[in-house]
Amino acid sequence: MLVIGNRTLDTDHPLVMGILNITPDSFYDGGQHFETNAALDFALSMISEGADIIDIGGESSRPGAEPVSEEEESARIIPVIEALSSQTDIPVSVDTSKSNVARMAIRAGAGIVNDISALRFDPDMAGVVHDTGSTVVLMHMQGTPETMQKDPRYADVVEEILIFLKERISYAEEWGIPKERIIVDPGIGFGKTLEHNLAILRHIGRFRETGCAVMVGASRKGMIGMITGTSVEDRIWGTAAVTAHCVMEGVSIHRVHDVREMRQVCDVAAAIYSGSARMAGR
Repeated sequence: MLVIGNRTLDTDHPLVMGILNITPDSFYDGGQHFETNAALDFALSMISEGADIIDIGGESSRPGAEPVSEEEESARIIPVIEALSSQTDIPVSVDTSKSNVARMAIRAGAGIVNDISALRFDPDMAGVVHDTGSTVVLMHMQGTPETMQKDPRYADVVEEILIFLKERISYAEEWGIPKERIIVDPGIGFGKTLEHNLAILRHIGRFRETGCAVMVGASRKGMIGMITGTSVEDRIWGTAAVTAHCVMEGVSIHRVHDVREMRQVCDVAAAIYSGSARMAGR
């Protein structure tokens, strides 16, 4: 069970989270939706294509990315969150590690805080999540976006990430954040080599041991390019393969750039796995 605001979402069927980067430098769509009206139109188009959640970010977390000020980050995303929340009741997620940005985004209508630091970078973030009754994504990352890909090392990548996520869940619970409002993300590409990412995906079902909804964000990432030799523009089929596998392993939320295509992948893979089809028409 996953609770967002006053809504309970059915995680027995895969949820699609559409990515909206309002940044000039994100690895795939940086600069494409930088103006508020363009960002709003793109968000609404993803909803029409079957997105269950829209994830809005104003700071790139690609490898080597440099941080931006909370003033700049909030200026990019708050007008879009306000406009989107006034036009739809689809849950909105804010992709940030800054508590002040999260607080403003929640006031504007966001119901999820997608924190790549798992409540570690800003000591006030857990309090904001608790006080506002928000849902939170706890993601694993070794290092920071500036350093994470320099030389990532693990003795056992799956076990170490599980230990980390369970510790962060306990921390969130100490703050009064219940498990039904916690999503875990093993952090594909965040301080991992190709071999690490493949090991995580092979054992992705194990992250359900946390008792929380599991999210995967592998859309168009470098690991797909390493396997296929394709550029970021040509990785939709590799993304589809990862998505189908994750559906079959019980992943609840699929964070993707290509909503229409991955909605179809999720629905067909879920129908094969469960033996029953859920008709479109959201």
